[in-house]
Order: sequence, then C-alpha cells, then structure tokens
Amino acid sequence: MSSTTTSNELVMGEVGRLEQVVDRRALAEVCRSFHDLFALPVRVFSAEGVLLADAHEEQAVCAYVNGLANGRAACTSVVDAVKRLEPDGGSVTHPCFTGAEYRVVPMVYQGRRIGRFVIGPYVPAEMKEVPRSLLVLDSRIDPEKSRGLLGQMPRVRADTLIRIEEHFSRILDLILFSGHRAFLTSQMHVASVRQSYRELAEKNDSLQEAYDRLKELDRLKSNFLATVSHELRTPLTSIIGYSDMLAAGIAGELVGEQKEFVETIRSKGDHLLALITSLLDLNKLEQGTVRVERERLDAKDMLRELQKTFAPAAAKKGIKLVVEVEPDVPPLWADPVRIRQVLFNLTENAIKFTPAGGTVRFVAREGIADPEGDGGGMGAVLLLTPRRALEIRIVDSGVGISEVEHARIFDAFYQVDGGSTREHGGTGLGLSIVKRLVEAHGGTIQVESEAGQGASFIVTIPEPEEP
Repeated sequence: MSSTTTSNELVMGEVGRLEQVVDRRALAEVCRSFHDLFALPVRVFSAEGVLLADAHEEQAVCAYVNGLANGRAACTSVVDAVKRLEPDGGSVTHPCFTGAEYRVVPMVYQGRRIGRFVIGPYVPAEMKEVPRSLLVLDSRIDPEKSRGLLGQMPRVRADTLIRIEEHFSRILDLILFSGHRAFLTSQMHVASVRQSYRELAEKNDSLQEAYDRLKELDRLKSNFLATVSHELRTPLTSIIGYSDMLAAGIAGELVGEQKEFVETIRSKGDHLLALITSLLDLNKLEQGTVRVERERLDAKDMLRELQKTFAPAAAKKGIKLVVEVEPDVPPLWADPVRIRQVLFNLTENAIKFTPAGGTVRFVAREGIADPEGDGGGMGAVLLLTPRRALEIRIVDSGVGISEVEHARIFDAFYQVDGGSTREHGGTGLGLSIVKRLVEAHGGTIQVESEAGQGASFIVTIPEPEEP
C-alpha cells in the first residue's frame, strides 16, 4: 500500500465493515436494554449477514409451533427469509405465518449501508383474529391454544413502532460514531508508525535517531489536544473581544438591531468557547491525564471567594448568596484549581436555575468519607474505619430536579431540560466533568432534590489517607 493510498483512506475515514468499528459488548448491552425496556426482540446484523448482537426470548407461540410436525420447517423458512432480506431505501416489514411481523431496518453510515437490525417478532395492534395461515399449518394445531399463546406476544401499534425504530437507530448512530472515532485513531497511529519506519529506512538513520523520532511522535500526540485548544480558542477569543468592544461603543455607538446582533455574536461565541473547553476537559478526564495535586485549603475562605465571585451575577437576578460554615470543620484537601472548577460549575448552575428573588447557600460541615460510593451505607460503616471528610453543600431554591432524573444528570451531554425549546442554555457536560473531578479527589457527589423544591448538590472530599 502506498503512502498516498494510506493518507487518502484516513482523510476519507470510510467504514469498510461494521465489525471494524462496533464494540460488540456495548452493542449487546444496548440490545439487552432495548429488550428490557420495550419487551421487543432485536437483532443486529452486519452487511455480510454476521449476527453481531441478539436480545430475545422465545415466544410461547413459537415454542408451540416448533413442536408440530410442519411448524419447525415453516419457522426456519421465515427466519431465513428475514435474515436474507435486504431493505432497499427504507425499513420493510416481513410477515410471519403466525400473524406476527418482523421489522427490518437498514443501518446507514456515511451514506453507505453497513448493516441492518431486526425488531420482532411482534403482533400488530390492529390484528384481532388468529390468521388462517397458522390454523392450517398442521392438522394437530389447537386453535384455542394458538389464540391464547399468540395473545402473549407483544403488541405494537404502527406509529409506536416507528418511534421505537427511530430511537434505536439514533442509539446505534452514537455507537457507530464512537467506534469509528476509536478506529480512526488506531489507524492514524498505525499509519504514523509505518510512515516513521519508511522515513528511517530511507535515510538509514541510527538507532538513536529512531528513538528520538518515536519520542517526538509521542510528544506530538500528547500535545494534540492542547494544540487544538489553542487553535480554536484564539480566534474565538478575538471574536468575543471585538464583540465586547463593539457593544461598548468603542467603534461608534450602536443603534437598534446593530447592538442586538453584536450581543448575539458575543453570546454565541461565549457558548462555543465554553463547549470547546468542556469537551477538552472531558476528554482529558476520560483518558486519565488530569493530575490532581492536593493541598490543604480553608473551606471558609474558599466559599467566601465563591460568594464574591458570583455576587454580580446573583445581583442581576436579585438572588441572595449565603455562606454557612459550621465550627471546627476539617480542612479541605484538594487541588485548588480543580476544586474551584467544581464549585464554580455547581454555583453557575444554582444561579442559572434559581428564579429572581431566590437564595443560594454555600454550606460547609464535617462529613464521613464514603469510599464505596453507597451513600454512607452500613457496609462502609461496619467494615471500614471512618475517615474524616469535608462536606460542601450548594443549595438553591430553584426549579429542582425530579427524582427520576437523579441517576442521569451526571451523564455527559444529558440535560434535564433537554428539549429543543428548553429555557436554559448549556452543553450538558458540566456535571459530568464535576463528577469526574470529585472522584479524582477520592470523593463523592450526590444530589438531593424534588421538582419545584430546589436542589442540593453535596460534594464530600476526604482527608488524605495516612501513609
């Protein structure tokens, strides 16, 4: 393979086979979750017909039919037909002699069909009677038993099935994108090593030169994110800065829509800059490259600083900021930069989701470390020696978070008000980054909240273990 061919493949980034990019374990887990949620069987096949994931339970009517003389052959024929079915353009439905149906949906990525998934069997909600094709299948078939067993199969309305199909397709798109990114990274690494080897062979360099070259490549890879950050942030900073100057009237007074347009440019620039920063932070945390240098900090000083920093933003909304520090609280052992990032993020959220005239409280008190992450359960108390910890609560009187959302708010890109017309802005990365930074300190973060009752985020940072 020539160097030009390799470069072209990497630039195009095309996926040759679904098996190259998909994580089968993740795909199987998604299929199992889908089956548990909707009670519908689902199978995923590659373009070559290889079964990559399968989540189903044999339906009672299928088990009954397979026990009849002609049933097994008929079932095998239907299943083989479904496996061979290649949807041309969009989804297709394949009927079964039992009256059930299979939904075959193409998987398209980068404009190419790379596989398909099959939902079913299921019974269309519109079907009322046992079809004749089932009753005449075998002379020993019991119509009443067939009717009863067929009634146990999941029923789905056509419009509901379309929504389920779209939901599963979007999940698969995310899995493919993630797998494709990892695949490209691997291919780029292999191509880089091959290119380095060819250059070294052509120049007949010494072993030391080869070693230095590999070290340089490793350094370049390590600095890749920093370079991207610089290249993206620098022009954005200029855009935001010049927008601020225009809005301040330095280049002349703005009138009417002019000021509104400039404010929009600045606002969107701030939003994009925050998104880039959050993405880079999350990437570093996922790769485990963020180092935490813990120092002894004073909790009261930290919260006072937090109060002063956010006083202007709170004043604009008429929100009261209150600091409450209990006597004799333990010191805060944390990385000063990272713990400020945690507290600033939580405070920004508290102010953002608190209506005008509300209150945000910063509370510091002594707590107990929860190394097992079970909320201080009996297992940790009975089997482990309790460690002192500092507990910081950021409590607001805002819109609150319903209990069903508690388990998901720390997921990357998840937003409680995630609709297309949601009132509040944000990227959905802040709480995910906060959770990872707290855990990097050996601590925990929890939320206590109900819809309409405000929210309390509890960060617990333990004292260092004794050597």
